[in-house]
Amino acid sequence: MAAKPRTGKVTVVGAGFYGSTTALRLAEYDVFETVVLTDIVEGKPEGIALDMNQSRPIEGFETQVVGVGGGSYEGTEGSDVVVITAGLPRKPGMSRMDLIETNAKIVRQVAENVARTSPDAVVIVVSNPLDEMTALAQLATGFPKERVMGQAGMLDTARFTNNVAEELGVPVGSVRTLTLGSHGDTMVPVPSRCTVDGKPLADVLAADRIEHLVTRTRNGGAEVVALLKTGSAYYAPSAAAARMARAVIEDAGAVMPVCAWVDGQYGISGVYLGVEAEIGRGGITRVVEGDLSDSELAGLREAAEAVRAKQADVADL
Repeated sequence: MAAKPRTGKVTVVGAGFYGSTTALRLAEYDVFETVVLTDIVEGKPEGIALDMNQSRPIEGFETQVVGVGGGSYEGTEGSDVVVITAGLPRKPGMSRMDLIETNAKIVRQVAENVARTSPDAVVIVVSNPLDEMTALAQLATGFPKERVMGQAGMLDTARFTNNVAEELGVPVGSVRTLTLGSHGDTMVPVPSRCTVDGKPLADVLAADRIEHLVTRTRNGGAEVVALLKTGSAYYAPSAAAARMARAVIEDAGAVMPVCAWVDGQYGISGVYLGVEAEIGRGGITRVVEGDLSDSELAGLREAAEAVRAKQADVADL
């Protein structure tokens, strides 16, 4: 059997749990030539990369993992995709917004380095608070807005799907859900677009149970943080970021809920917001406008205004 072609380079910035798990997922896809893991800590990404490379004969993938420590970007040059996970995770009781000033400094510095070393990259931001850090990364890189996106909707949608599947005791594969809006308090789950075995969610679940699952989805990250007590979620978030990076390199026009620049869609303009978008080699190829109920659309517009106010603030951070 002919070996499948591997193409391109993806860099993951930050070798914490989130970054290292993302790097492993990307390597195990076996679609990239190289996965580079960078961190300010000397030796940590190099050790993780060595460990991952030694798993290749067992898992049967050829993608090369490279670790770069000491805050260097040597070896990341010319990356096709860069995933920014750098920044502090939440502690119990913290909101994503509590991280804004600390993480803004880190994300700005990373974004400037990315722009210098990989000027043609598509950037996927996962640092919190997500919507604001995505806007900041775009400002700091100076990249076209379609080449900078944030990971939120994929994760929130996965949490919603899992919550519904567990509630009903059905396979996750039979459930379709969608969340839009912001990654946080103004998240907009879209029950009108949710189905179980093709049947509308409202036909199989009582309204109060749907509302309960929506609330649980909105607080999904905090629920994990409260249980872990140190650090925040990384298995589901890394799966979401890795899928987005794969969608870029495969250029297949996959449609996913992501944090993208919205300019006119849904009557909303000039803000980074969670929407469905088609992803390709150049980043966001188009924002996909789906049918929303009046209350869902109102929620999305409300989320846009809440995020817009905070994104205006990050320009100065």
